[in-house]
Amino acid sequence: MSASVLVSDGEERSSLAAVRSLGRRGYRVYVCSKDGSSLAGASRFALADRSVPCALLNPSEFAAAIQTLIREWQIDVFLPMTEQSLNAVYANTGMFEGVCIPSATREQFRSVSDKNRILAVAAACGLKVPEQVVLSAPDDLSSISEAELRFPLVVKPSRSVVPKGEGQAKLGVIHCEDVEHLRRAMAKLPLTAYPLLLQQRVIGPGVGVFLLLWDGDLVATFAHRRLREKPPSGGVSVYRESIRVDQSLIDRSRRLLDSFGWRGVAMIEYKLDEASGVPVIMEINGRFWGSLQLAIDAGVDFPSLLVARALGQKVYGPALYKVGIRSRWEWGGVDYLLARLRRSDAELSLPAGGPGRIRSVLSALLPWLPGDRLEVLRLGDPRPFLRETAQYFRRSTRRRASAT
Repeated sequence: MSASVLVSDGEERSSLAAVRSLGRRGYRVYVCSKDGSSLAGASRFALADRSVPCALLNPSEFAAAIQTLIREWQIDVFLPMTEQSLNAVYANTGMFEGVCIPSATREQFRSVSDKNRILAVAAACGLKVPEQVVLSAPDDLSSISEAELRFPLVVKPSRSVVPKGEGQAKLGVIHCEDVEHLRRAMAKLPLTAYPLLLQQRVIGPGVGVFLLLWDGDLVATFAHRRLREKPPSGGVSVYRESIRVDQSLIDRSRRLLDSFGWRGVAMIEYKLDEASGVPVIMEINGRFWGSLQLAIDAGVDFPSLLVARALGQKVYGPALYKVGIRSRWEWGGVDYLLARLRRSDAELSLPAGGPGRIRSVLSALLPWLPGDRLEVLRLGDPRPFLRETAQYFRRSTRRRASAT
């Protein structure tokens, strides 16, 4: 009998990609999600989708519910798909004895999730890091001159997910044009956001380098370039393309992960500085990433490679993958288009010199280019797209109702 795999956070597109990947490989795949009616759970490859407490709001209850599902479904491999889910697992490791969780240790994961620490180690690995000022506490701002800050700035909490009471909270980046804007932004952040990184903004496309390391082996590599993001100033990619990057960047990325003893999948995020052409490291995501389906479409099946390695199989990804494959997140692309139509470049915190509104809108309206793939809609597995479409319109209706 094939191994059984439980995939968490069924609301995520990465979870859908993992479910489809593993289901096609013959694994028995189960899903859990906040409401039991998720994107990944709609896939024909999902045997069941069960509601569990939110890992962000109730991490201990989430862990207990996962423990129950592992016993009920006789799960062999559990894949926590988000940072908050991994945090909940690491905080309750005693609940998961006997099930394989193919990830790094708690200490390794916390280390690579610390943006400030990552940048310090990255510089020693020969990677270019953004110029920044680090605030250990809110009062530190008073001792820094405006000349040191070099606006516009990108304000980043050192961790994307931080403790909040008995639960957790997600924190994003903030673009600040001047000191007053910075002070207002800082006033809204909790103390757990510190250390706070005030980084000089790097202008250029986002590039992701993806690695799977296992017991000292480099199992698989992949890279993509972000073409459009939501929000447009930088965030989740809604349109991206598989690319080849210089081998030296792969080597330095691996050296960085090796310095933490890393085992598992990871995405190292860079910005390609348009002035110098040099990649500047932004952060590491020590988990599966939102655009996972693109890597699979290009020939690097990270979920099946990870699970196979975790189960003791000596497998490797391809030496070469398809370059020029592009992936469109359908409803994310609609959100990008609406943002560009409704808001100015200044309102979206877009840098000067980039593509203007008309050019961006016309580009987003192109229905298809050779090499394009739709991320969610697959003719052999259409229900996830139908579910996402229904959920999209329900959210839009609620937003309109709350605005009136």
